[in-house]
Amino acid sequence: MRDSASNQGEIVATKILPSNHQTADTVAAQFCVTVRDYPDRVALRWKDGDDFRQLTWAEYSQSAGRAAQALSDLGLEKGQRVVLMMRNRPEFHIADMATVLLGATPVSIYNSSSPEQIEYLATHCEATVAIVEDVELLDRFMAVRNNIPTLKYVVVIDDDKKIPAEVLRWSTFLEVESIDIVAAAAKVLPTDLATVIYTSGTTGPPKGVMLDHANVMWTVNSLLKCWRHQEPYFSRMISYLPMAHVAERMNTHYQGIAGVFEVTTCPDAAEIGKYLAESRPQIFFGVPRVWEKLQAGVMAMARANPEQLAMLEAALPIGERVSEYRARGEDLPAGLAAELTGAQPVFDFVLNLLGLDQVISAISGAAPIPMDTLKFFRCLGLEMSEIYGLSETSGPMTWEPFRVHLGTVGPPIPGCEVTLADDGEVMSRGGNIFRGYLNDPERTGEVLDANGWFASGDIGEFDADGYLKIIDRKKELIITAGGKNISPANLEAALKGFPLIGQVCVIGDQRPFLSAIVVLDAEVAPAWATQHGIETSDLALLAHDPKVVAEIESNVAEVNKKYSRAEQIKKFTVLDAEWLPDSEELTPTMKLKRRGVNSKYSTQIEAMYA
Repeated sequence: MRDSASNQGEIVATKILPSNHQTADTVAAQFCVTVRDYPDRVALRWKDGDDFRQLTWAEYSQSAGRAAQALSDLGLEKGQRVVLMMRNRPEFHIADMATVLLGATPVSIYNSSSPEQIEYLATHCEATVAIVEDVELLDRFMAVRNNIPTLKYVVVIDDDKKIPAEVLRWSTFLEVESIDIVAAAAKVLPTDLATVIYTSGTTGPPKGVMLDHANVMWTVNSLLKCWRHQEPYFSRMISYLPMAHVAERMNTHYQGIAGVFEVTTCPDAAEIGKYLAESRPQIFFGVPRVWEKLQAGVMAMARANPEQLAMLEAALPIGERVSEYRARGEDLPAGLAAELTGAQPVFDFVLNLLGLDQVISAISGAAPIPMDTLKFFRCLGLEMSEIYGLSETSGPMTWEPFRVHLGTVGPPIPGCEVTLADDGEVMSRGGNIFRGYLNDPERTGEVLDANGWFASGDIGEFDADGYLKIIDRKKELIITAGGKNISPANLEAALKGFPLIGQVCVIGDQRPFLSAIVVLDAEVAPAWATQHGIETSDLALLAHDPKVVAEIESNVAEVNKKYSRAEQIKKFTVLDAEWLPDSEELTPTMKLKRRGVNSKYSTQIEAMYA
């Protein structure tokens, strides 16, 4: 191995912890500490009609304690598993914690899972109980229930009063007294599984990533230490990404417990703009597509008003210079400070409009973010950074929230060792590294060696200060017919920096040249069309409009200037429909499904090489 960067040492209680707040070695024990120390602080918020309702930590613990007693009455024992299938809502946190308090393991699965996928996942993890959100999800479970040998009980949260007699209702499920959560938590061990996170299964059946309580608490403490001079405790957050994804589970559930966060649950990611305005988070995590859509919305509004556009375009270069000083931790020169004073009202207006005006840390992760988008928000004054990791690393592997090096995903988180193998593959070792794939020692051995090093499957490089830059997925590097290794992610991120382009998939493996499938940004394209005298706002028509195609061609040409001839995109096709999360083209967290794109659009792809 070579080119290593490490931040070794045992992670202990961080200096930023309030003096009367302790860290614990299990999620269950940490929950008890937070409930004890902050019983009256708000823990969970959710929308009921037009109004918000909330639970304090004391109320949260009572609900979790009753749910734990109800599960215990069903015979749930330590080491058994409970499948959770629901949107972002307070009941998820309650059910997850109730399961953990019994020493059992909650396993969240994506709401989009088909009956066949439900059958595979619930059977593979040997689930004893399933808790589902509503009748629609229940129907999928019931279609395969008899094929899941270990499944004894199914509980539904929202029902239409016509559910099968053998299905339990959440409302009556909780009509019991709470267990003693402190006594229950004392029986939970650091080596007990806190959760199993199932991967997307793009290279075979989904793998169950086993994370124990020691993994989770080590990672939480490492993350909280990253804030250093900031005080993340008591921060407001919004939970809106799938809880089956490690990022959301770590971000708002586990950190929420240890950091005493106030978490607002948003059941539909499409509503995040409204929730931002209503909740004013202080820490906000988003996948790149969320940030791209927020930027596109701002720019579309600004372009509709020439005066506002001029003000924004004049302010952004000032913000860029300020962000460079801020990233280095340096004071602003007097002249630049004066310029910032003049530009600040513009930045304040935009951030207030987005609901991001109180954010102390903005984070992008799960996929590469276009540099233009990252710069845009940093220019506005957001402390925005990229974080990197995988399910197998309990989420984070590298991150730096303030001293940002653009184009990198930060240095290793405290206590984590990160190095590069001889071929550039990113390797990691630390308390965040998972305990293996559930019931799959062979695939565990493929990525985890005897010394605890985890092979990420990503290719990276370090800068002079030990910040990691991800080049691409090892298995996604395109090898052209001429033998050239090319990173499609870099080209895709560059193209998505142009307003009209919402999604891109670069094609070229074993092909004579690179091509691209391009998807218009559904929010930007109609406004762009109006400004350029195009009468329609229909994406299907705009995809074939000569002016639109010419603009995309200009964007591609601009990106090509930065790459060698072998790396340039020679042809492209503009699609007439938007790609949506959790589809053939995108994962639930909006990562590109290359195999799905190649399969679904094989006709269009072959036409570019005809």
